[in-house]
Amino acid sequence: MEARTEEAGLDDDGDEEGRFFGGGITKNTAEILDFMDEQPMGEAGPEKIDAAWVRKLAVNFERRISTNAELRAKFESDPQKFMGSEADLDADIKALSILSEHPELFGEFVRLGCVGSLVGLLSHENTDIAIGAIQIISELIDDDVESNEEQWDLLVQAMLNADLLDLLVQNFARLDESNESDRSGVYHALNVLEHLASNSAVAKEIGSRSTLLSWLLQRMKQTEELPSQNKQYAAELLEILVQSIPVNRTRLAELDGVDALLQLLSIYRKRDPPKDTEEEEYMENLFDCLTCLVQDSVVKSKFIDAEGVELCLIMLREGKKSKPRALRLLDHALQGSGGGAVGEQLVEAAGLKTISAMIMKKACAYGSSTEHVLGILSALLQSLPADSPARIRTLAKFVEKGYEKTERLMQLRREPAARLKQVDETIAREKADADPDAQDDMADEWFSRRLDAGLFSVQ
Repeated sequence: MEARTEEAGLDDDGDEEGRFFGGGITKNTAEILDFMDEQPMGEAGPEKIDAAWVRKLAVNFERRISTNAELRAKFESDPQKFMGSEADLDADIKALSILSEHPELFGEFVRLGCVGSLVGLLSHENTDIAIGAIQIISELIDDDVESNEEQWDLLVQAMLNADLLDLLVQNFARLDESNESDRSGVYHALNVLEHLASNSAVAKEIGSRSTLLSWLLQRMKQTEELPSQNKQYAAELLEILVQSIPVNRTRLAELDGVDALLQLLSIYRKRDPPKDTEEEEYMENLFDCLTCLVQDSVVKSKFIDAEGVELCLIMLREGKKSKPRALRLLDHALQGSGGGAVGEQLVEAAGLKTISAMIMKKACAYGSSTEHVLGILSALLQSLPADSPARIRTLAKFVEKGYEKTERLMQLRREPAARLKQVDETIAREKADADPDAQDDMADEWFSRRLDAGLFSVQ
């Protein structure tokens, strides 16, 4: 912090004119802009934003970078001599935001080599310059920019070729979130990664950076009275990276991500985060991460070793907001290859009593929770080895107390079956009135309606 204050050239009264004046422009530039604003409208037409404009912008941008680098090298021990050029550079960085309104010029911007120069500023000695560059990069690749896929890919690939990912990691290491400006820089850097991860190929490349995945885990593990915006954002980004990229799940598991996520979730065994807060979203992101991870058979064993089954059962017995999410997590952990081992652990941890009791409650009506309970019971019966103690104990639950749980399952089936029959009859009438093309267009909607009516439970 002391180094930053010295470079900023602040006097004892906190005067910042030696560094940035106003919103990142010099005092002289501000005076010129004020003069222009005072002139009568219509004396000058609007500037044409085209390839020639980009070339002019590029020349000025590169000149600002070179001038600042030269002055920094020449007057290394006298910040006052180069801070004026730094303010000019900051203003030119901000001026690049207009490109977000003209994505058709991305190609020219890339061809001129400016993307590499912009990304290179992430390693600038002044972290405020680096933060400004990160923010502009975020604006240029934002989902709200009306660029087509080709334009976006061209710009992003140029950024990746300029080592954007590694430079972002370096900035995570040097930014101090106790400082508001640095905290904002971390947020914008996470925002850049979120935009990049919208492309599955780039998301896979992001996941290949073990240093980046490790930083996200460590950021989530930082002790805070309440999860901050950046902590929640780190959890959200991690969930995005593992959601649809199997190899990223494996990489995260290799970093002991399963154990780390379970430890972070353990505080919600009995405590509920306030409703509609960042903490509630943070908890949901943690559950979503784990739910994605346990779909892989390799990860299931780590889930068992880290006592994930036991934690879920505690939440089912004592939790409130964590209860339905823990139920969903268990359901996913039991499905597919490796689910049998999870099922055996569930039976061993006395989970049968907890699960079977859930379907006997009067409050248990058709819904997502019922679907997950049925999914768990179905997985147990399918995956547990024949004649194994765990399977025998599972079957015994359907026999005890006069087959009451079996009767309850039949009741739970009848209710959605009746709804599904009505929906099927409506769909049949709609099919009869629709031509083949319309039927193809409606296929997904019809299937969705059948799912909503209870198709999963009936099956």
